[in-house]
Amino acid sequence: MRQLSELDASFLYLESETAPMHIGGVYLFDARDRDQPLAFSTFVAYLRSRLHVVPLFRQRLKEIPLGLGRPYWIDDPEFSIERHLAYVNLGDHGKVGSLMGLASRILEEPLKRDRPLWHITFVDGFQLDENDPDSKSFALIVKLHHAAIDAFSGEEIIGKLLEYTPEARIIEPPRPWNPQPEPSEERVILQAGANLLRKPLQVTSLAFNAAEATARGLIQKQMRKLPLPFPLFSAPHSPFNRQITANRQIVSTSLDLSRLKALKATLGNVTLNDVVLGLCAETLHRYLAGHNVKTDRSLVAMTPISVRSSSLRKATGNQMSAMLLDLATNEPNPAKRIHRIHWNAVESEPYREAIAADRLTELLPSTMLALSARLYSELQIAQRYQPVFNLPITNVPGPQVPLYLQGARLVRQFNSAPLFDSLGLVIVAVSYQGSLTVNFTLCPDVVADGESLTGLLEESLSAIESAALTLAPESEEPEYHQDSHKTLTDEALTLMEGAMRKVFQRFRR
Repeated sequence: MRQLSELDASFLYLESETAPMHIGGVYLFDARDRDQPLAFSTFVAYLRSRLHVVPLFRQRLKEIPLGLGRPYWIDDPEFSIERHLAYVNLGDHGKVGSLMGLASRILEEPLKRDRPLWHITFVDGFQLDENDPDSKSFALIVKLHHAAIDAFSGEEIIGKLLEYTPEARIIEPPRPWNPQPEPSEERVILQAGANLLRKPLQVTSLAFNAAEATARGLIQKQMRKLPLPFPLFSAPHSPFNRQITANRQIVSTSLDLSRLKALKATLGNVTLNDVVLGLCAETLHRYLAGHNVKTDRSLVAMTPISVRSSSLRKATGNQMSAMLLDLATNEPNPAKRIHRIHWNAVESEPYREAIAADRLTELLPSTMLALSARLYSELQIAQRYQPVFNLPITNVPGPQVPLYLQGARLVRQFNSAPLFDSLGLVIVAVSYQGSLTVNFTLCPDVVADGESLTGLLEESLSAIESAALTLAPESEEPEYHQDSHKTLTDEALTLMEGAMRKVFQRFRR
């Protein structure tokens, strides 16, 4: 038994019919160098032989009775690989558009909780080159739940399952697997009770601190630890922050990584990640301008940062920090904007004080986090006030050497991330073998004309390259000018302060 962390469990509680919490991937393979097409049965045999490298593939959730604590990961004694696989033949419709349409429909469906939280669809008859009828190969549509992995570990898992050599390995028989027996309800309840005995010590400590300070002072003291360069709920309104539906669309395009590296060298003291963020910022700026949305206030992105160590890794789960980042979309010069993003992301005080997301959730139980998120959605806080941030942007470095599956080369991949209520757009950028693929996961009922984002991305890169050639050196660092208007944070603090003062007055009596 291995209990989920608060952060991992929060992705279970946040899931709804319109917001499935899994990470998706569409992987395109070129099998033309094989003597014969890769059969689905061969793929199944290959995957069976590799299950031992990814233990989470044979682990399912064990809920605690009465909801007394977070679920556990346990071995699934009834594991059957067939329950996690599907086969689709595109036939005469084996084009990229048909494949992405199929992927969108598959990714709309939540994973079933009564089994390990993953699923792979083997797509046969996919045509790599639309002008070459003989280029039919195959693709994989993969779903992995966010409670088990983050974007960084998801890419790592795919690397473990695939091969680094074009020669197809002999498929060996699967290694023997002896699952641990499922724990009894009594043991689970006892374990939950032991965990609850430890929590009162934390609650007592927090209550003691609260008695020593005013309510507002305590809350602001905790909030100052967060990596926030500006108040919560102060991001501008945008078309992306509206109520989502279950519909999904993946819009992707690939860029030559060498162009981005050359741009980094031209700009000087910036990172490749800054360039990627600046490219996304310029694309969003152009999208908003094209839809007559004011761009006088800068968009705010949530950017996860991996805290994985090569010497100490958890078996599964999310190992991330996260910070809110000003994208400087109100800066008209797209090259100068990258310098500002670099300062916001690397040199600013909030970045240096950033703390891991799993430490944040220790102060707020995952069930309370989920309830807060549901209220955030149901009360339409993003529409009534202002959102915490406008969208997540994740940049995942992938392998720069080719990967293979039984002699078929992985030529391209598309990645999707879960959408959240009032967050209708997520950007995931993944590099692989000299290319950067920028993936926009969006709700088409919220983000209109999503297909235009690919063209805007190309235009943005050209515009940044041109602006970088004439950019003058930065003379001074930017300063934040916080808005003076009252935010939801101020109102919430005032209400909480009054309530806590009443409680303390009763104890004093």
